[in-house]
Amino acid sequence: MDKRSLTERDICTKFILPAVKRAGWDEILQVREEVYFTKGRIVVRGKMVTRGQAKKADFVLYYKPNIPVALIEAKDNKHSVGDGIQQGLDYAATLGIPFVFSSNGDGFVFHDRTGQSDTKEASLGLDDFPSPVDLWARYRTWKGLDPEAEQIVLQDYFDDGSGKAPRYYQVNAVNAAIEAIAKGSDRLLLVMATGTGKTYTAFQIIWRLWKAGRKKRILFLADRNVLIDQTMVNDFRPFGAAMAKLSTNAKTIERQDGSTVDLTLALDRKRRIDTAFEVYLGLYQAITGPEERQKLYKEFSPGFFDLIVIDECHRGSAADDSAWREILTHFSGATQIGLTATPKETEYVSNADYFGEPIFTYSLRQGISDGFLAPYKVIKVHIDRDVEGYRPELGQLDRDGNEVEDRIYNAKDFDRTLVLDDRTLLTAKKITEFLKESGDRFQKTIVFCVDQEHAARMRQALVNENKDLCDENHRYVMRITGSDKDGQDQLGNFLDPESKYPVLITTSRLLSTGVDAQTCRLIVLDRTVGSMTEFKQIVGRGTRVHEDTKKFYFTLIDFRGATNHFADREFDGDPVQIYEPGEYDPITPPDDTVVDLGESDQEPYDPGNGETIVDQPGFPLPAAIQPRKIYVDGVGARIVAERVEYLDENGKLVTESLRDFTKTALKKRYASLDDFLKRWKSTERKQAIVEELEAEGLALDAIADELGKNLDPFDLICHVAFDKKPLTRRERAENVKKRDVFTKYSAQARAVLDALLEKYRDEGVLNLDDANVLKVTPFTAMGSVVQLIKAFGGKEGFERAVHEMQDALYQETA
Repeated sequence: MDKRSLTERDICTKFILPAVKRAGWDEILQVREEVYFTKGRIVVRGKMVTRGQAKKADFVLYYKPNIPVALIEAKDNKHSVGDGIQQGLDYAATLGIPFVFSSNGDGFVFHDRTGQSDTKEASLGLDDFPSPVDLWARYRTWKGLDPEAEQIVLQDYFDDGSGKAPRYYQVNAVNAAIEAIAKGSDRLLLVMATGTGKTYTAFQIIWRLWKAGRKKRILFLADRNVLIDQTMVNDFRPFGAAMAKLSTNAKTIERQDGSTVDLTLALDRKRRIDTAFEVYLGLYQAITGPEERQKLYKEFSPGFFDLIVIDECHRGSAADDSAWREILTHFSGATQIGLTATPKETEYVSNADYFGEPIFTYSLRQGISDGFLAPYKVIKVHIDRDVEGYRPELGQLDRDGNEVEDRIYNAKDFDRTLVLDDRTLLTAKKITEFLKESGDRFQKTIVFCVDQEHAARMRQALVNENKDLCDENHRYVMRITGSDKDGQDQLGNFLDPESKYPVLITTSRLLSTGVDAQTCRLIVLDRTVGSMTEFKQIVGRGTRVHEDTKKFYFTLIDFRGATNHFADREFDGDPVQIYEPGEYDPITPPDDTVVDLGESDQEPYDPGNGETIVDQPGFPLPAAIQPRKIYVDGVGARIVAERVEYLDENGKLVTESLRDFTKTALKKRYASLDDFLKRWKSTERKQAIVEELEAEGLALDAIADELGKNLDPFDLICHVAFDKKPLTRRERAENVKKRDVFTKYSAQARAVLDALLEKYRDEGVLNLDDANVLKVTPFTAMGSVVQLIKAFGGKEGFERAVHEMQDALYQETA
């Protein structure tokens, strides 16, 4: 057998796997092949959504399930034995794996990331692969695990038998927490972006510690009833009868699978505690309060709990005088784990000060890059009253007949101390316009307002703008706030992907954190958001991907400048480019914009291959320089500027139009028109060029829709990238007919070529040399595929004739 003729997969099967098995690894329990550990970045172009390629490790070796210790990157035998080591190291860094191997079937190159070995990288023969015992001993030494800690670390994950496995970053988070606790840490902080499964991660941590007997009584704290209830019936369900809620209110909850369950309560009507349970879940407001009689947690002895997990711990738990801190201090002897999407760092409050630096972080940026979280676009709408301020005319009276104080009111005043109803009506109009233009008026939407009264007015304005749909169902628009019971009763339906109504929700703060809005496609900010922590939480309402309903990205419409937080270094660590035009500057930034960020300049935006950029403007900028005006009664309000900005997975705002972006990307690929023409002429299968561009996230269909012309990819590229006058498909087809290039063929062959030309003209078919095209009308009426190809003297003659026709089609470039 010539080993160099084998594929990479053959090398894996015939040489690498046998060597691993000879070293003592269990193929069923310890070895996984072709391990896909990301989903593939979501790429959106116009109305087309595609996924990038998911990352895949050739082999991952586990000492026990979900405890990965080694990774093997394989190459075929045409490569050298160590050619896969750099790729393997990149994957291992992501997966938290210490030992990396590369192989081409001749042997192994072994890289020890722990630093424990005398030699960082060594060559091994096929029969010298290390055993599980050997690698685990190295792992144990690296982690500093004594026998007691090792026993805890080796405790199994929960497995329900369904095949559900934690994602790679959840494994990293769980293992990091277990190892830290096994070695004696008692204050831990886990930072995971909204939508990445913090509660499921917490469950696996608690389960393993509980099963290992290290933590026998556990308290899970949250600040929303819905978080407690859904956690009990879904992620924490395996705790069964050992679990109860610290509440006096019985409740029946629907599970994700549609079944219902009654929650077990640990309090009776007199608020007496049943101490027979092992896992307690509580709303912190229910077990504490300003008055001594409300401090139910004091009914537990300080040493009652071994482990406390605080969900969404950014919401006040770190402040010295907070109710959360009161509880944590009472149970100071317990191990305490904080879960948050947004570690809170201010002059007055620091989670890191209490819990220590995070032992694990998985950011929004990383989640989008991996394809687990949805990318999003930002539409900034500037209203004249917000930009210019409002100064009442002399003697201006309010609705009650009182004179309005003479001063300049700005965006912070509106809907808080001064209500301009026309501004509310305009905002509702713009939201509705977006929904109509998007083609889907039933996309779940959250509108964040200044306060509950503002949310009520916004609801009414949206009801009037969407009268037709509200006539069909009054729940199309609803207010959901803390004081509105009818609205709160509909929260479950809004969050349920199966429930059509309600669709548009107005709120102030109730939905800003912790609520699992899987199908939310539109978030509207009509209030300022001063806190970076709250801003990240609000963005997190839309970041969940929901493939069943084809929700792959979402839109954020900002009326109050809240998205200026993107420029803050706290926003996932990276500064963001934001273009703020001067009085006479164009609203779209020039390509060479460099923004001064203080310490260093932000380079102009330069998208790379496969980068996620969302481009489907809901409000296209008007062609004229003058801003579009919308006149309303009363004081009036109008739009002075709108622009769409797209946030990519690196936290950069892209402000290019789709056409500008396409031009930049094409000119990177083809330096000149001649370069492109040579490539097009030399490529027999023209569709291959289109597919290459699509693989890089450059879908030409989207730019064709924007131009509104019936152009094929050749003309699109020539026109957009090189400013050539385009010809329509019809014009190209007519030019071929005028030149009468088919005269040398038989009547039947000419008829086939004429029909192929019509296919190109009407449908834009590029793969005309594919004989399968002859299996559809009108060719089926001309004869069988064999007969039609025979008219050209055989398959080669058919393909030659079609290529000649294609050359004739693209003879002119202007």
